Amino acid sequence: MQFKVTGTLTLVAAAVLLAACGKKEEAAPVAAPAAPVAAAASVIKIGHVGPTSGAIAHLGKDNENGARLAIEELNAGGVTIGGKKVTLELMAEDDAADPKQGTAVAQKLVDAKVAGVVGHLNSGTTIPASKIYSDAGIPQISPSATNPKYTRQGFKTTFRMVADDTQLGGTLGKYAVTTLKGKSIAVIDDRTAYGQGVAEEFSKAVEAAGGKVVAKEFTTDKATDFTSILTTIKGKKPDVVFFGGMDAVAGPMLKQMKSLAIKAKFMGGDGICSTELVKLAGDAITDDQVFCAEAGGVEGEAKAGMEEFKTKFKAKYNADVQVYAPYVYDAVKIMVAAMVKADSADPAKYLPVLAATADYKGVTGPVSFDERGDIKNGALTLKTIRAGQLTTLAVIR
Repeated sequence: MQFKVTGTLTLVAAAVLLAACGKKEEAAPVAAPAAPVAAAASVIKIGHVGPTSGAIAHLGKDNENGARLAIEELNAGGVTIGGKKVTLELMAEDDAADPKQGTAVAQKLVDAKVAGVVGHLNSGTTIPASKIYSDAGIPQISPSATNPKYTRQGFKTTFRMVADDTQLGGTLGKYAVTTLKGKSIAVIDDRTAYGQGVAEEFSKAVEAAGGKVVAKEFTTDKATDFTSILTTIKGKKPDVVFFGGMDAVAGPMLKQMKSLAIKAKFMGGDGICSTELVKLAGDAITDDQVFCAEAGGVEGEAKAGMEEFKTKFKAKYNADVQVYAPYVYDAVKIMVAAMVKADSADPAKYLPVLAATADYKGVTGPVSFDERGDIKNGALTLKTIRAGQLTTLAVIR
C-alpha cells in the first residue's frame, strides 16, 4: 500500500500509519515540548477599610496596622490553599469615616476581586458598604461596627467581632444609674449611625433602670463648638452626661464642659474609649470622671495573649494599640483559616466555613459566630481614666 504525504498530514502522522502497516520508514524528528514556565505564586487579595484620614485617622491606622501584622505573619509562616503555596496581599483603603467614600472604596475592592474584606470601622460606613459586598458574595468582617442593623439585614456575608449597641449602650445605661447613682442624665449624640444608635440604647437602659433622661441634644461628628448645647444641659443640672460619638469630638467637649464648670460624670461607648481621648482632653479629665466601655475584652488566661500582642504591635509600629487593632488581627486570621479549611479562596466555597467558625482561639479570646454573623457571648470592658491612663474596671458578658 502506498501512502502519499500531503499538506494535511504531518510527517509524524505518516510515521504512525506506516508503523501500523508494518512498513519501516524514517520519520522526521519531532521537537520536544517546551518546558513549562514556572507559575507565579498565587496571590490572594484581602481588603481592609478604615478612616486613615480625617479626625479619627488614629483609629483607622490602628486597625490597618492590625491587618498588616496579621498578613505579614501569615505570609512568613506559609499558607497553602488548593495544594499551592499562596501569598496574601493586603489592599488597604481609606473611607475617611464618610458613607459615600465608604461605598466607593467597597466597589473598588469588589472590582479588584478581593477574596474578603475586614472593615469598615464605623457603623455609618460599614452598613452601606455591606450591601455592595453582599451583592458580590464577598465575606465582610467588621472589627468594630456596633450598630445592630449591620448584621440584621439578612445578608449572609456580614460578620462582627464585638458586641453590638444593644449590649454596649444597655450596659452603660444600667451602670450610670445603678453604679454611678445617676438620677438625672443628659444625652448627646453626633447623628452618625454609631453615635445615635448607642445613645438610643443607653437612654432606654437608663429609663429601664429607673433613671431620668433630662436632656437630649445632638451635634455632628465634625463639630468643635458645643457651647450652646452644653449651656442648655448645664441648666438641667445632670449627674451624668453621655456622649454617643468618637474621641475626636469628646476631647474638645470635655474641655468645654470644664470651662462651663459642668461637674457631671462623662460617659461614652467604645468610640471614646481610647488613649487618644486623654491627649485630646488634657487636664479637663479628672480621676474617675470619664467612664466608657470597649466592645470587647479579655479576662483570665486570655490576658497573656493580648499583652503579647500589644508588645509585638508596639515593637513593630512604635505605637500603642488604640482600641481595635487586635480584633482586626484576629479577623484576618479567622478569614484565612476558613480559606485553608475550605481549601479555597473562592468566597462561595469558604463562606460557609467562615460562618461555622467555632471557638477560634484569638488574641481577643475565643471567637464563634451566631446565625446572623454576630459574635457569640461578646464581652464588654468597662473602663475609667485615672492618672491619665485608661483603667479597666470589669469585663462583663
